[in-house]
Amino acid sequence: MAENQGNSSNQANQGRNGFFVLGSTRTFNFQRLDFRSNSDVQNEMTAERRRQLRLSFQTQGSGLSLSNSTLSNSSDTPVRPPLSSSRPSLPVPLPTLPVRPRPTGQQEFRPDNARDTLRMCQSMQSTGKLQLTPDVVYDFTSEDLQDLGEIGRGGFGTVNKMIHRISNTVMAVKRIRSTVDEREQKQLLMDLEVVMKSNECPCIVQFYGALFKEGDCWICMELMDTSLDKFYKFIYERLNERIPECILGKITVATVKALNYLKEKLRIIHRDVKPSNILLDRRGNIKLCDFGISGQLVDSIARTRDAGCRPYMAPERIDPQRAPGYDVRSDVWSLGITLMEVATGYFPYPKWNSVFEQLYQVVQGDPPRLSPNENGNHFTMDFVNFVNTCLIKEETQRPKYNKLLEHPFIRKAEKATIDVAAYISGVLDNMANNGVTPFTTNQP
Repeated sequence: MAENQGNSSNQANQGRNGFFVLGSTRTFNFQRLDFRSNSDVQNEMTAERRRQLRLSFQTQGSGLSLSNSTLSNSSDTPVRPPLSSSRPSLPVPLPTLPVRPRPTGQQEFRPDNARDTLRMCQSMQSTGKLQLTPDVVYDFTSEDLQDLGEIGRGGFGTVNKMIHRISNTVMAVKRIRSTVDEREQKQLLMDLEVVMKSNECPCIVQFYGALFKEGDCWICMELMDTSLDKFYKFIYERLNERIPECILGKITVATVKALNYLKEKLRIIHRDVKPSNILLDRRGNIKLCDFGISGQLVDSIARTRDAGCRPYMAPERIDPQRAPGYDVRSDVWSLGITLMEVATGYFPYPKWNSVFEQLYQVVQGDPPRLSPNENGNHFTMDFVNFVNTCLIKEETQRPKYNKLLEHPFIRKAEKATIDVAAYISGVLDNMANNGVTPFTTNQP
């Protein structure tokens, strides 16, 4: 009995060791049974490989060393030995890569437009050249200019009256904000380019120089005393008078000559002719300004339609179906609208409540027509014919500048001897006495 119990105990122990003995003659061997799940086995093998990787990193310091056991796959298949002696054998230390500095400050990543804007602003110097006369040139910075107050405001920024301390020269400084988008930057550069080239024309505002401060563009120009929109509104609304036709003639001659100079000499159309862009001073000068949306002529046709003040736009600019493009004759239309407004004291179209009304009235409706007797004023037939010629709706029938300069109204006005300075000075004195600022602000 004891012997049998002993044999049973041995059989039990042997069973725990992986085999069972049945009787005394036959023995059956079995592999150890593993009751773990597949995921447990996989996790254990992954942990073992990670442990070996850490050991390899520690032994190689800053380099890397990989052993064959590390490179074994999930099924514990051994790695093949090298195919030839020319190939390096493991472990192979990998080269240490240089540490690239993290971008900081203005070197950080920016979108293309922002990066281009930053590059442009960084390349612009805060010191500029100020050319007051052909022989007098100063190096100047913004510290050399004393601000005397704002005299104008527009979509790009402000216009301030400033004085150059060294030369004691008073000027108008157009300050363009640096937050303008890419399209506005191109217009800004066009403005600067045009005024730099147009100093030879006495009917265009003179350009003195430019500089850039903190990314903003400062354009220094000749200071005029008032704009035509403020001028005529004061005469009609406060003085209850009318602008004499002889003064209208001088305004017309100066404006047409300026537009013709831009076209013939610089191959540029203005595209924004309106009363606020025609300036006057006490010396009797009448000059055209603001070329921020001028465009180079391409085969005498400009194809940009989204520029300019819409109330003064020609029909072919508002309706793209009328023509494949537009040329200087669109500025002729704007000139006609401007002259009719200044001569009569009111805008020739009623106020538009929507773009659709404007489209219908300008494109579908009849063009404005000036009559000899308008709003209490009497006009000569030469002036009436000149304005109505500018307002011919069909652009192909509308004349260009060379024809306008031959018109009888232009020829008579050019030869007439008129003290324009005395007239303008008298109106400006009345404006000062009535507390009315002569400058334009908050213009559309």
